[in-house]
Amino acid sequence: MQSAAFLGPSLPAHLTSGDPLRASVGHLLSRAYALPCSTAAQAFSQLVQPTSRFQLALDALLPLLSTSSELAQRILVSFILYSLYAPHPIAINPFKSVLFATFVKERDLAVRVASDGSSTSDNEQLVWVLWKILKGDGNDIGPYSPSTLARSPLPPKLRAINLTLDEETYTTEPNIYDTDDTASHTPSSKQREGLRRIVTVVPAGEISSSPASHLAQETKVSAEDDKTNESIAQAMSLLLAARERVLTLSEQRLLSPAIPQLISPPMITSLDLSPLISNNATLAYPIVVALLTQPSSKLNSVGLSAYLDVLKHMPPILSSFDLLGRLLRDPTEIRDLTTGGKTTVADLIRVEVLGRFIHESINWLDNAERKEREGLVSDDRYAKGVQHLCRFYTSLLKMSLMDPASDADSTEMRHFTLRNSHFEEAGALFRVLGSGRF
Repeated sequence: MQSAAFLGPSLPAHLTSGDPLRASVGHLLSRAYALPCSTAAQAFSQLVQPTSRFQLALDALLPLLSTSSELAQRILVSFILYSLYAPHPIAINPFKSVLFATFVKERDLAVRVASDGSSTSDNEQLVWVLWKILKGDGNDIGPYSPSTLARSPLPPKLRAINLTLDEETYTTEPNIYDTDDTASHTPSSKQREGLRRIVTVVPAGEISSSPASHLAQETKVSAEDDKTNESIAQAMSLLLAARERVLTLSEQRLLSPAIPQLISPPMITSLDLSPLISNNATLAYPIVVALLTQPSSKLNSVGLSAYLDVLKHMPPILSSFDLLGRLLRDPTEIRDLTTGGKTTVADLIRVEVLGRFIHESINWLDNAERKEREGLVSDDRYAKGVQHLCRFYTSLLKMSLMDPASDADSTEMRHFTLRNSHFEEAGALFRVLGSGRF
């Protein structure tokens, strides 16, 4: 299992149900904390159909404002609730009353903590983000990630005690009749650009160098940055969808260039790898390489073991053999977390994965044979699996990754091919292993 620090904010409990859409939104919320708020909000819009956005936001996102213990997650949820109606004034945002009530509650808490003059509340940044959103300046926050906003120190004049809002503005019902329609439209680049503004809250000389302070002076996002964020948002939704279905070629072309940005930090966990490999073996290769070659500061030994365990237990099907074959030929240099030296992806897979994968494949096929004998399955998974495993092992011999004369390398496979020698591929491989040379 990966540590909490490695994974980031935990998956919300009410988003881990059997509903695939809620599960995907839950993964988005727990993985997107290091990406720009605007990118995550766009990914939400990509994941959720227009007619479902308001209800899902109401049922799944709104509870996190008060129940989530993760500050970055609460900041992200606040921004998504704002962004659904970003093309329109905050006065007609149907979530404004809840956002205001949260602002008041969190502000009062922060003021109480700071009343003795020696303490600072952990929620000061959330108060400031809600204040910006309710003032109608939420777009200024968009270019910054929730984790950056959550840990950025605020100058004195932006502390909770100095932030006030007019209650009447945010507690009256919005005069709007096409609520669902407004939620169904993602703001265009032109609309977003029109809503951006330069806001001076504190004199420049009194502002620190934190990202939050820069936001207080000026936020300018170029059209190119806007386009990049939209592309990443679309790629995020495709990466989550890749666990559930086979992506089209055009979708794969959209996702592939964004893989490095989505993997550092990872948008997916080791639990997502197995279905992703089964559905999209071609995409799985660059994704696994990106996961294994993350900077050592982001990839620890626990995280590495979790990814390698998935590879060890892949079923003996074509997508698994294709992925492992590619990894065994990959010369990409990576840091050896055990010795601190250098190794390659190919060497790591050969040493840590290959032997165990073959062992688990044999166990899987033995189990498939038993089920077939007992009449529990009627497909040809057993015969096909024997065929594919023997061909894969033969290719390993050709690459000199296995030695037919070595008992350590070939004993288990020799017994397996003998038991299955009635299959042509197994019989041929048994003769090679029996002779001790290829």
